[in-house]
Amino acid sequence: MSNQRFASVWDAIEDTPDAAENMKLRSTLMMALKNHIIGTEMSQVQAAKLLGVTQPRVSDLMRGKINLFGLDALVNMAVMAGLQIELSVHYAN
Repeated sequence: MSNQRFASVWDAIEDTPDAAENMKLRSTLMMALKNHIIGTEMSQVQAAKLLGVTQPRVSDLMRGKINLFGLDALVNMAVMAGLQIELSVHYAN
């Protein structure tokens, strides 16, 4: 077994670089949304109303069920929450 090093856990567990990048972006948005909900001390019902989703959907978000969320849905929820998203693109090493 070799000792490979990866830039992120997603690079290690995803099969392709594009899948890893997608997961990195999704996890970043999910963490930001979760931190916003916790930081504002919103209930899941209040968060659902703010984000335009159901309470079970917020529960999935809070429990980190990343495979249930697409990038578009997370961007939409972040905007509904009043979060500003900035994207930075660089050449790969």
